[in-house]
Amino acid sequence: MNQSKQGSAGAGQRRGFFRRAGVFMAVAAIAGTIGLQAHAQGGHGFRGGWFAGSSDPAKVDERVDRMLKHLSVEINATPEQQQKLAPIVKQAITDLQPLREQMRNTRKQATDLMSAAQIDRAAIEALRAQKMQTADAISRRMSQAMADAAEVLTPEQRKQLAERMQQRHGKGRHGMRNHG
Repeated sequence: MNQSKQGSAGAGQRRGFFRRAGVFMAVAAIAGTIGLQAHAQGGHGFRGGWFAGSSDPAKVDERVDRMLKHLSVEINATPEQQQKLAPIVKQAITDLQPLREQMRNTRKQATDLMSAAQIDRAAIEALRAQKMQTADAISRRMSQAMADAAEVLTPEQRKQLAERMQQRHGKGRHGMRNHG
């Protein structure tokens, strides 16, 4: 009897993990879509463009404005909606930039740990936990921004945006469909 309780608890924990992982992947897909929008407008998405922590806020604002303008055309957003969306997106980017820097630092720390003469399992685990905490903070902030933006859009616009995201998600690096 005790083993079945432990087994069902383990299954519940696994389901919870996969549920959280699924939510994180959905957020990552949306973030990727925003990055693709920025890339399509001459930016470089998350790697080197408007989200890269530019020291010039005016350049970040300019890139976000360009991305939002392109997106607004695609979903036929009104000028009022555009005015409401801009601060939502800009504030999210401002809030996410330090978290992105934390993720970048953990990558360097991971490289250092893996290239050390002695493997420090406790340090690797601590770094993993830190990275998961940061990823969770990013996921929470992006979810908040998505919900805020969704409240500005009509159901039809949200549907159009979801279709765009699905189209972009199914395409590979050079616009070709991924089949594997």
